[in-house]
Amino acid sequence: MSLPPIALRLRKRFALPALAGVSLAMGSLAQAAEPLPAPIQALADQGMEIHGQFEAPGGMRGFGASTQGREMAIYLTPDGEHAVLGTLMDDEGTNLTEPQLDEHVRAPLEAQTWQALEDSHWIQDGERDAPRVIYTFTDANCPYCQKFWEQTRPWVNAGKVQLRHIMVGILQPDSPGKAAALLGADDPSQALYEHSEMGQSIQASAQPRAIEEQVYANNQLFEELGLFATPTSAFQRRNANGTLRIDRVQGVPNEERLIEMMDGPTPQAD
Repeated sequence: MSLPPIALRLRKRFALPALAGVSLAMGSLAQAAEPLPAPIQALADQGMEIHGQFEAPGGMRGFGASTQGREMAIYLTPDGEHAVLGTLMDDEGTNLTEPQLDEHVRAPLEAQTWQALEDSHWIQDGERDAPRVIYTFTDANCPYCQKFWEQTRPWVNAGKVQLRHIMVGILQPDSPGKAAALLGADDPSQALYEHSEMGQSIQASAQPRAIEEQVYANNQLFEELGLFATPTSAFQRRNANGTLRIDRVQGVPNEERLIEMMDGPTPQAD
């Protein structure tokens, strides 16, 4: 699997705690109208992101938070004067903090991550109304991206999956130029099809500044998400409680994982 030069700087986790450049204004209690208790506000002022509030035993109030990619729970004492950071256990040794972090930190962060993917600069591959949407970071020089393209054709051609290729330029010196050429084409979907399906080599070329900035923004998103190889793909799965969560697949998936990603077995040809 191909690794970009920035690999040593990146984290493997595919969740928004690593995405420092994205604001959580909609999901942060620090931005809400109701003022935070003084000890919690003090932590927010120090750079901690406060995401959600939950009930806690012993008269305490719990707050889900994150900082520099770390998730944590904060417990406000009943007098409202002190805050304790850590894991709360009951008398049977059950971890009471973990499910609260999942609901009040990870779920909203992943929703924001999905929005960041949606707002990125991608090329549509598949039917617009396909029931399954998968975002995948693609470099025009990546042989594993080409393999992933070939793997997914049965689902894409059957109208069951829409891939959204977030074009990045990270593997070779001409990768940014090739990404820009694809994004700046008159018909980016057709240009990507000709490159990936028909083997027509894409040539790096100068593009308007706005297009080049799209490549830069995609590269930045790739880095901020803590990714280090292409392709890396993301899709949504529904938990037992009905909430949507993000799942990540790095590289070329095996057959079992591919079926899970595509949300069903290989479609039968007509």
